[in-house]
Amino acid sequence: MNTLRVSIVTPDGPVFDSDVEMLSTKAESGEIGILPGHIPMVAPLQIGAVRITKDNSTEYVAVSGGLLEVRPDQVTILAQTAERAESINIDRAEDARKRAESHLQGKAEDSDFKRAELALKRAINRIDVYEHG
Repeated sequence: MNTLRVSIVTPDGPVFDSDVEMLSTKAESGEIGILPGHIPMVAPLQIGAVRITKDNSTEYVAVSGGLLEVRPDQVTILAQTAERAESINIDRAEDARKRAESHLQGKAEDSDFKRAELALKRAINRIDVYEHG
């Protein structure tokens, strides 16, 4: 079976590096699936899950945006943060979600509103990835 090499890297170091059968994630332009032999491309990523299919199972990695580079036999994701499902501290993620929701209860014109909105998206993404993993 054909595979492609997937590397997910953050400023703190590599998070995932393995040969896989398929990868899917959410780019700024929409959902994207990548199989071996995919055309080369570069795309910015949204906050979301990277779903990696390997050996008839799916692994999830939470990324907080970043950049996706695709070559026919290799995919590299450069992300500010990335966490495998088993590495997520669910209590910390739930606390972050609650803090962000409480900030969003305030005024929409508040300068921290956008920051709280992004924090909420990151927290929900981490919780979703943890629940799938």
